[in-house]
Amino acid sequence: MLIKMPIAKSAAVNNRTAKKSYMLAVALMSTSLMTGLSMISMSAQAAGLGELFGSNSAGQSKFLPVDKAFQVSPTTKATAKGTRLSIIFNITPGHYVYKDQLTLRFPKGLSATPFTFSQAPVSINDPTFGQVPVFTQKSMVVTTTLMTTNGKGARNAPIVIGWQGCAKAGLCYPPEKIKTTVNIGVTRK
Repeated sequence: MLIKMPIAKSAAVNNRTAKKSYMLAVALMSTSLMTGLSMISMSAQAAGLGELFGSNSAGQSKFLPVDKAFQVSPTTKATAKGTRLSIIFNITPGHYVYKDQLTLRFPKGLSATPFTFSQAPVSINDPTFGQVPVFTQKSMVVTTTLMTTNGKGARNAPIVIGWQGCAKAGLCYPPEKIKTTVNIGVTRK
């Protein structure tokens, strides 16, 4: 009996070892399967993005990259009331920029006048935001005047311009940001 006891224990140990090995094998197969599915999913996502921005059979891409659909450039000019910041949007036909998504961030100690626009926006029924004003014109300029709140000048003040646009064919680009610096002269009265 003393001899059988170690055999019984050995069988129980072997049984537990077999169960652990089986569980390890199942875990490894599951991990391999999940990795394989992840790779397939990533390939499908990449193919989906390739379909959006890549070439179709005619050699034309379905959607333009954001920097081709919208060329945005800020310019500044010193004035007696501060520094005029103009943001020039060159919008490719078939695209639009949301009026209400235009933003300006600047540090404490600066202020800005409300935006003025070179063109009037048009109202569209957007699938994401509902009835909204947008700019569809080829060229549109947004203007504001920046000034310091203490009456002194400011050098290299960091400014962040925010905006968002869409393609009429059904793609809304993520919100964009342009970082720039502005020198603001002393306000003259």
